[in-house]
Amino acid sequence: MEATLNFEEKDWLACCGSTKFAKEMASASPFSSLDQAVSAARDIWFNKVDVNGWLEAFAAHPQIGQSSAPAAASHAASEWSKGEQSTAISTASTSILQELADWNARYRQKFGFIFLIFASGRSSGEILVELKKRYENRPIVEFEIAAQEQMKVTELRLAKLFATATRSAATEDRVSIIGGHFTPTPEASSGKPSQEVPTRTRPPITTHILDVSRGSPAAGVEVLLEMWHGAQPRPSFGGRGDVGGWVYQGSSKTNTDGRSGQLTSIVDAVKPGIYRISFNTGEYNPSGFFPYVSIVFEIRESQKLEHFHVPLLVSPFSFSTYRGS
Repeated sequence: MEATLNFEEKDWLACCGSTKFAKEMASASPFSSLDQAVSAARDIWFNKVDVNGWLEAFAAHPQIGQSSAPAAASHAASEWSKGEQSTAISTASTSILQELADWNARYRQKFGFIFLIFASGRSSGEILVELKKRYENRPIVEFEIAAQEQMKVTELRLAKLFATATRSAATEDRVSIIGGHFTPTPEASSGKPSQEVPTRTRPPITTHILDVSRGSPAAGVEVLLEMWHGAQPRPSFGGRGDVGGWVYQGSSKTNTDGRSGQLTSIVDAVKPGIYRISFNTGEYNPSGFFPYVSIVFEIRESQKLEHFHVPLLVSPFSFSTYRGS
């Protein structure tokens, strides 16, 4: 069974700037997994947080095109905001930043709150196009869309919060293990070897997919896992000479929560090597830009007992991913 992770109210507030949301999450915790926390967060955000709570959360974000968060935002929220807008800021010219500022002002005057969008991995040009498009919406429609975008941001931040906590816990575990080498165990004292062997409680490689254009998990997407067994030690960039080098490990389709089933058997240790996970995005969205998406990653000898989670954020014309815990 996975260990529970306890967070304070301020941690939940950094993920979503609504005090009602933070209090409800604190009351519902601790959570044994990120999945459990995300499920609770969705229920709280859409069923327990009122209109004022939504507006409070919106106001905790910096305006698109500005890297500085509101003064009331926590250090963690401010740093996350910078990261989420990093692509937009780095791809923005002076003229686009000015146009974003102008349209942000028009948007706020019409709707009464800042323009909110899941900005991670999106260019300033993409965001400006979406801002102009959404400006035409009726207020009630746009308010609901903004709430959906806030939930996407919250889920991303929850993943970061859990990843940070998991790494911290893993470090503490390693320190305890090292310390244990200096403390004789009952088995060592008796001269009998221990028979206990660590086992996994979940598959070593997992994934889930969020459709950011719909604001919901992407269900029914085929996911394929392969491992490199070619004549060369590593696959080459561009795929030259790679024919027949990838060996099937397992496949699955995402469920209604956008999560894949078992891609490989639960094992005590993952075989070190280079893996490729592919997503059949073309079948999921035939009119989209990507017929499929593949991500290649390497698991090293020192990482064979770790868990690798590869979330994918997709829209018709873009995708992004980050390494989960």
